[in-house]
Amino acid sequence: MLFGLDGVEIGLIIVFLTLFSAILSGFPVAFAIGGAGVISFGIIASLDSAGILIHQAIDTSSEAYRNLVASGVVEAKISIFRYPELPRIEAPSLFPAGDWEAAMKRTIAGITNRINERVIAGQSIETLLAVLMFVLMGIVLERSKIANDLLTTMARVFGPLPGGLAVSIVVVGAFLAASTGIVGATVVTMGLLALPTMLRNNYSPELATGVIAASGTLGQIIPPSIVIVLLGTLAGDLYSAAQETRAVEAGCTDALTYLGEPAVVSVGTLFQAALLPGVMLAGLYAAYAFGFAMLNPSKAPAVALGDSGNEPVTRGEAFTWYLGVPIALIAGTILAAQVGLVGDQSTRVDSFSDIGEAASLRTNVSEQCKVSMIELHGQEAWDTAIAEQEKIDQSGGATESRRLTEEEIATLRAEKIENAAPIGTGIAILAVIMGLILAIARGVSPSSDPLPLLIGAGGLALGYLVDILLLTPKTSSGMTVLLMAVPWALTLYGCKHAFVRLSKNELLRVVFPPLVLIVAVLGSILGGITNPTPAAALGAAGAIMLAAYRKLTEQDKSPKVILMSTLAVLIMILVGVNFDLRINTNEVSFESWVAFFFAYAAYLYALFGLLFSCWVLYKAGVLSPAVRETAKVTSMVFTILIASQLLNLVVISFGGEHYIQQFLKSFDDVRTVFLIVMLVLFVLGFVLDFLEIIYIVVPIVGPVIYGAHFDPKWVTIMIAVNLQTSFLTPPFGFALFYLRGVAPKEVTTGHIYRGVIPFVLIQVVGLSILAFFPSIVTIVPDLMP
Repeated sequence: MLFGLDGVEIGLIIVFLTLFSAILSGFPVAFAIGGAGVISFGIIASLDSAGILIHQAIDTSSEAYRNLVASGVVEAKISIFRYPELPRIEAPSLFPAGDWEAAMKRTIAGITNRINERVIAGQSIETLLAVLMFVLMGIVLERSKIANDLLTTMARVFGPLPGGLAVSIVVVGAFLAASTGIVGATVVTMGLLALPTMLRNNYSPELATGVIAASGTLGQIIPPSIVIVLLGTLAGDLYSAAQETRAVEAGCTDALTYLGEPAVVSVGTLFQAALLPGVMLAGLYAAYAFGFAMLNPSKAPAVALGDSGNEPVTRGEAFTWYLGVPIALIAGTILAAQVGLVGDQSTRVDSFSDIGEAASLRTNVSEQCKVSMIELHGQEAWDTAIAEQEKIDQSGGATESRRLTEEEIATLRAEKIENAAPIGTGIAILAVIMGLILAIARGVSPSSDPLPLLIGAGGLALGYLVDILLLTPKTSSGMTVLLMAVPWALTLYGCKHAFVRLSKNELLRVVFPPLVLIVAVLGSILGGITNPTPAAALGAAGAIMLAAYRKLTEQDKSPKVILMSTLAVLIMILVGVNFDLRINTNEVSFESWVAFFFAYAAYLYALFGLLFSCWVLYKAGVLSPAVRETAKVTSMVFTILIASQLLNLVVISFGGEHYIQQFLKSFDDVRTVFLIVMLVLFVLGFVLDFLEIIYIVVPIVGPVIYGAHFDPKWVTIMIAVNLQTSFLTPPFGFALFYLRGVAPKEVTTGHIYRGVIPFVLIQVVGLSILAFFPSIVTIVPDLMP
């Protein structure tokens, strides 16, 4: 054997060196990866044909091997790493297919199938479309100069604190991460705007550059994150396939039987799981900046950047209107819901009965599967499932769902009407939102005339009275609108004056529009209303309208069309939630027709507003560059996806993937395996981009780590946080390149490298916290199933 190494090991070294050399060559990464796959395959095939690469495989015909299998060891678990004493035999070729020609044919066929499955017509293509929308959303928002206003405003808020400018950078970075998610744009923008200001105010170059680079990478973990979208499409397939294999090895028929639940993980669930870890990392960054300032006050001094021009507010007024009244509104509504004053007033009843509950675990399994399930779930869980199944059998088996009779439906509907709460949930939520707007507006400008706001508050109180006294669960949606017209008109009158006052506050004027967009996009995903792709489309459309609004205000032109379009979207949502808009049924009421045409008119106006916004941005020279940049980024992502599939198939062709997986499976403790994988990903982050790691490395190690007992959400978020570190690690961290390109001359590369080291260590600390406290990842998905 060459250098005493197995042929597969030499092949893996050749692939890595070829890939590394191709990336350093300066060619675009996508083409470098594909070229590395072709070149490395050619080198390996040539060496194999010359008889230089020799692979020693286990001799499956030996007596020792047969005895091992006879002892009950599963053949799939037998490898040279776990049983190095087994006799070996020299394989006729390094390629399991027989020779390099057959391997090449398989690779070509494989890349064709994978392009079809993962790029053109596969199940994951709809999710991957979210990448395009999120990229467009980020680029449009970045070009709308939202970061400029955010940096200025946050610097005024946090500047007077020790290290305040650094803390403001973290806050803006987290905010931009949730609205744009584009690392390069965020780092460049903050580097151009904030870095000179921090240096002029005697901030340490290391702290300034480090906090800018680190905060810019938060977009890789805080939803909506492109990394999580790409990882999620892989994680779902890897987890499902790995758990099916694990179940079969355990002697069960499928993963559902073995696990007791479906082996699925979605991008939406991963967004939920990433929320707290992202906030935690931002908090760690801010804590380090504040701690650094406390220990080194001369290197991170407090800076007052001037008055914002807002109306002065006393502490008592701030406590009352910013804290007291909002807490009273929210807590009061929650308490009312607990005692039954606020609740569901729907009279809808299912036409079919509920299906009978099954046992928590399947118990009709083989003896081997039973042993494996007890080992996984515990004896108590198995005994509970047995008792549940016996109870079901004694009652005649699981109850099947059946169609209810008209009498049964009428009885159930009467019960719902009798138990309905006096105040509907929808009206209570709207009242809380409107009440918060009125309260904050009063706090922003306490010296202004309170009468309009009092009228709005009176409208809220009148609405509650109308709901309690006049509205019943039987009241139609149309009649509800008529009865609530006066209270809502009074409330909207107050809210109109409230918005005028809120718009004069710099912090709210800057933060509120993108915050609404973030809540709309993330809320629809985290709340389970829709999947990431429609939410991304909503975000892209909202970003376009927000950018057009800002452009019109800069040009001193009226943005009423865009504001009315936003109102049309809200009307469309409210009408769709409260009215039956199905017009293709046998009987359609007059009320439904009116609601349908009203919603359709709102839809047409919203569409007109979106097209008008596109025209405004096009005339301003914003839309065309944004679309071109989106096309470039998206094309790069998909080209890297295809090229990395080719490289992955090359590794598979000579048994490299199987060899690595056998090595990882040879460890008895899966935690050791996971630690090794995380260390490998961390080290590769120094030389590879996150896209290459996702599409080249994760598919190789994924079947092992996703096939263990770990929660797939936790595994994926740990990988995502690790990949975020790849943007910061010298010498090839992309955030460092972006910052070096815009930093002043007095800031050296050494300053940048030394500045990011503490934040790389913070990433390691964050990973350790998530490792020891996995509930940080799982708590939000558990609360929002």
